[in-house]
Amino acid sequence: MDIDSLTHTSGEWLRGSGPDSDIVISSRIRLARNLAQFPFPNRADDDAKSRIEELLRTHLDQLRVGTKLSYVDVARLETLDRQFLVERQLISREHAEAHGSRGVGIGDEENVSLMINEEDHLRIQVLRSGLALDECWTAINKLDDAVEEYVTYAFSDQLGYLTACPTNVGTGIRVSVMLHLPALGLSGEIKKVFQALQKISLAVRGLYGEGSQAMGDFYQISNQITLGKNEEQLIDEIRDVVPNIISYERRVRDELVKKNRQELHDKVSRAYGTLKSAQSISSEETMILLSSVRMGINLGLIDDLQIPTVNELFIYTQPAHLQKLRHEHLKSAERNVARATYLRQRLNGQQPSRN
Repeated sequence: MDIDSLTHTSGEWLRGSGPDSDIVISSRIRLARNLAQFPFPNRADDDAKSRIEELLRTHLDQLRVGTKLSYVDVARLETLDRQFLVERQLISREHAEAHGSRGVGIGDEENVSLMINEEDHLRIQVLRSGLALDECWTAINKLDDAVEEYVTYAFSDQLGYLTACPTNVGTGIRVSVMLHLPALGLSGEIKKVFQALQKISLAVRGLYGEGSQAMGDFYQISNQITLGKNEEQLIDEIRDVVPNIISYERRVRDELVKKNRQELHDKVSRAYGTLKSAQSISSEETMILLSSVRMGINLGLIDDLQIPTVNELFIYTQPAHLQKLRHEHLKSAERNVARATYLRQRLNGQQPSRN
């Protein structure tokens, strides 16, 4: 796969076409799997990692799962290209920063990725736009079964799937939904949501998962427990709680509009105006302002911009994407200028310039 070609496209999960996509950006299910005959990656030497990578890479080419998989040798990528794939949600930060042989198979719609030699030998991931956990589970279950036709997983009758991290033992599943909750953040009600989720053992993380900070009112909600329940039960836990959060966010949005529509409209308009005219802007400020704009579109306060465009801007204004678009390495201050230029051009209907 040519990494540069991805700068001309956007993943299916960014298109804002799934159920409840005004609030739910994407749904994701990830499975952690290991091969029975090899030590876990953190205990494997370079030779073992190379054999694992070669074995799984060969079998990825043989999978018949209804989507074309293009393979990327992550170990051979430059740092910028690895960061680009992280921003794209196609590999994890841990995978980008790991050492030794490793790679990723990427589906043609960017809604499937199979990471080889991340924390585990294999991390299978399926993404979908909106609240689409059932679709994710159907697709990933099929993928998992297809891989298992060629390899033997490390499995215990007592514990389930064996993983490098004890918190993944059992089903090895992580179910997550990325939500945009600007009204709950603006009103301060988001703290109540966090407290309620903590009580039922659900984790809240930022845009890029574990260890990442929430920016622009984007939050990933996921299960913390993988042992003692089956996959369907863990999916149901997320599926049951997310509609309540969606309803809460919509209710607070309506209340904000009723109480002070003019003030809210002013906030949204200022954010939109800044993005269309700024000469230099940081990634964090961009996320915050785009969050307001996205809420404004959904509330009918902005009528000349579409949600898929805003979703793309969240990704394309990230550091690695900017540098790939410009075909040059940029320092922080230079990225801030390039980011502002890109935003002005996109939001004012111009074709973004490429060096």
